[in-house]
Formats: sequence, C-alpha cells, structure tokens
Amino acid sequence: MRIVIRKGALRSALRSGQWVLGAAAVLMLGYCGLVLADSWRFQKTERRQFEQLLHDRQETSDPRIRASSSTSSGIWPPAATGGLIGRIEIPRLGLSVIVVEGVDRLILRRSVGHIPGTALPGQPGNVGISGHRDTFFRPLRNIRQDDIITLTTLLGEYRYRVVSTKVVSPSDLDVLDPSENEILTLVTCYPFYFVGPAPDRFIVRAERVT
Repeated sequence: MRIVIRKGALRSALRSGQWVLGAAAVLMLGYCGLVLADSWRFQKTERRQFEQLLHDRQETSDPRIRASSSTSSGIWPPAATGGLIGRIEIPRLGLSVIVVEGVDRLILRRSVGHIPGTALPGQPGNVGISGHRDTFFRPLRNIRQDDIITLTTLLGEYRYRVVSTKVVSPSDLDVLDPSENEILTLVTCYPFYFVGPAPDRFIVRAERVT
C-alpha cells in the first residue's frame, strides 16, 4: 500500500516540530539560568554572613580564647542540616566555595556539603566534603599532590596538604572511615566529562598541616 503525504502537511509538521524543539530548548536554558542564579545568590549571601560572623568574632573575642578554641576538639557544636560550616579554598585551582552541613540535592546545587557523621574541621578524624563535578568541584580534575586546601571556620583556619587521589565505586565507603589523625576527604563524581549520572567517585585525600 502506498502512503501519500501532501507537501503542505509535511511542511506544517516540520514547522510544528521545530517550534516544539525550540520551546523545549528555551525552557531548558531558562531552568539552567535559574539554577545558576540561585547558586550565585546563595553563595553571595552565605559569604557575606560568614565574613560578618568572622569580623564579629575577631572584634569581641580575646585572641588567646580564639587560639584555644580553634585547637580544641570538643567545642564545636553539631551543625543543623543546611547550617553554615565555613569556606573551602584551593588557591592554585582558584576554588573558593561555602561549605554547609548536609549533602541533599538542594545543598549540593547551591554549595558543597559536609558529609554528616564525619569529623568537623579541627577535630581528630576524617572530614568528608562532597560537591558536584560539573559545578563547584569541577576544578578538582586538575588537583595535584601537595596542593594546599584551606578550610576556614569560625573557630579557626585549617590547612591540609593533598597526599593522594583515586577513583572508587559509589559503594566504596571506606574512604570515609574515621582516622586517628586529622585528614580531609573530598568526594565528587567521576569521570568529570561524563554525560549523565557518573558511574564512579573521585576521591581527594589530604592531611592536616600543623
């Protein structure tokens, strides 16, 4: 059986298809723009709040008290989900981002998150921080051994030196095991340029510089 399609109907169908695809592209771009704007606004607000808290602490606290509290492992209060932890920076990579408590979807869209159950900066143990490979933690693809990572909190500034990187499966949770020493573990998805949900995890391990 031969099917005959009129040219006019074919042109109309093509135009409709182009309109639908164009509208879908505009909607996707608009959504991406809203997500980026929300992340930018969140980072700006939290940075301003963090800087103000740091300033207030420096103005009202005795330096000897600050030095004592920054080295104490038992003073830091538990952070609520979404609570401000501090700021992480890797100068060589130009990375600087606010860290908050938790790793749910909204938190990782706006910032990087402290993994609940892991140590907090300044405490003995393993500080776990997670971020997306296609946003805040994308610079980690260029990280090197001996790079310095700085975690700044209200209790002090903590510096870590990168000792290793490796790729593991998502089920390999040993990378977050506690430690007697002060270590930092950064977690992001891998490969960095993978399209869709990435199958592996990229791990950066760093040790506290005292």
